[in-house]
Amino acid sequence: MAFDKQLLDILACPVCKGKLLLPKEQSELICRFDRLAYPIKDNIPVLLDTEARELSLDELESLKGA
Repeated sequence: MAFDKQLLDILACPVCKGKLLLPKEQSELICRFDRLAYPIKDNIPVLLDTEARELSLDELESLKGA
């Protein structure tokens, strides 16, 4: 079972409450504003700022089209 993309309509970044993105072929939810990537483990998003990783500027640039 894959991550339910309809959840994106109701999920928000726990830090800024902004919209999260799910880029194709990735197992992370992305907050562009905070430059954070939240993991998806066993099809469940882990929306804890302590579990998020910071995105590099290069990674953020590559997501512009997402």
